[in-house]
Amino acid sequence: MGTSIDGLASGLNTTSMIDAQMAVEALPQQQLQSKVTADQSMINALNSLNTRLTVLNSLSSSISAPGATNLFTATTNNPAITATASTAATPGSIDVTVTQLSSTKIGVTEALTTWPTDASGNPAHLTLVDKTGKTTEITPASTSLDDVVKAVNAAGGGAAAVKVPAGNGTYRLQLTSTTGGAAGDFQAYQGTAADVTAGTATDLFAAPTAAIVKPAADAQAVLYAGTAAQQAITSSSNTFSEVLPGVAVTATAVSSSPVTVTVASDIAGITKKASDLVSSVNDLLGYIASSSAVSTTTSTTGVASAKGGIFTGNSSVLAVSDAVTEAVVAPVNGKSPSEYGIVIERDGTFTFDSGKFASAMAADPAGTQSALSQIATRVASAATNASDPVSGSIPQLIKGQQSEVSDLTSQIADWDIRLTDRRASLKAVYTNMEVLLGGLKSQSAWLTGQISALSTSSSSSGK
Repeated sequence: MGTSIDGLASGLNTTSMIDAQMAVEALPQQQLQSKVTADQSMINALNSLNTRLTVLNSLSSSISAPGATNLFTATTNNPAITATASTAATPGSIDVTVTQLSSTKIGVTEALTTWPTDASGNPAHLTLVDKTGKTTEITPASTSLDDVVKAVNAAGGGAAAVKVPAGNGTYRLQLTSTTGGAAGDFQAYQGTAADVTAGTATDLFAAPTAAIVKPAADAQAVLYAGTAAQQAITSSSNTFSEVLPGVAVTATAVSSSPVTVTVASDIAGITKKASDLVSSVNDLLGYIASSSAVSTTTSTTGVASAKGGIFTGNSSVLAVSDAVTEAVVAPVNGKSPSEYGIVIERDGTFTFDSGKFASAMAADPAGTQSALSQIATRVASAATNASDPVSGSIPQLIKGQQSEVSDLTSQIADWDIRLTDRRASLKAVYTNMEVLLGGLKSQSAWLTGQISALSTSSSSSGK
């Protein structure tokens, strides 16, 4: 712990004197610290800019992807029949009559207390035969019905088992196909696979109190019902894919009459994509503009001063703004984007007229979708050039600023050491000065005492 040296001999406030001198010598370090603060502010601003560029890049890339603007709606005139359209669809309509829903096979055995044994007294084998004729032979660990259930479920033979109470301490084994539709049909036998082949195995669903609760069946529908072109279609589920190109139809009930499926361009969905793109562009350009604006203030004495924004004069940031603006405003197939409702304003931002875009879609769906896709492609290219993590202009700026901050931080640390050593040196100088002054004061006091003694002695002798 240091000891105060203020005024030991000189009466001076040496600590204040040292602090004042150190304040002067610390000015270069303070300038470095101010530069670090400014650089960090720039890094934060550039990161915010890069975030907006990344969002814009993601959005514009998704819109410019092949088929991304091929949006369609698929509707029906029966709530029990729904339809969905992919980007591969085309506008049109078709009538569908659903005559049968799909079902998954479920069968139950007669009521049992335990699983039967074979001639050797061991648990009888159980064999499943799937639609293709493949057999799966199952050997239960015991006659416990729980063990039978475990063995069936572990075998992967195309059916799952569960034990269902049948009253009076008895249970049924319920077997359910693991595959939907007709392809999931199966047979269940008591006996080995060889017994099944020989025709000596017992059909578990043929017992008097056993039953096939639900057969395996595909969903069925008819196109062009009642005409010479009538065509049957099937599905293992209740969804019929490719009823029209890119259109799937799902049924929850059969239909007593044909159901009309209508496919049309999704004008509202495509319009929203265009609106979202313009909004994201405006968010980016607005941020650059506000961060580049020059503000003017007037002091209490009436003196006006101007201060630039953090991006004022930054040519790299300005180039990003110019590139994105050009990507949006440039003609598409010889037409101005304003013909599709995308208009540039005096302040450099864009407005989007959804009504005009919807009208363009209604008049020329393919041409309007192509125009939107081309604009999005150009915007994605401009955003990529600016935000690419390796070669993008903004990440490169950020890396440069970060490198400078790192270098300045090292210099500031060096100054800490230098200033600490300088303060210690000044303390030593002033301490030595106080010691010397203290010694001189002691000598002065001694001499003063000697002189005073001589004067007293001389006066006494004179008497």
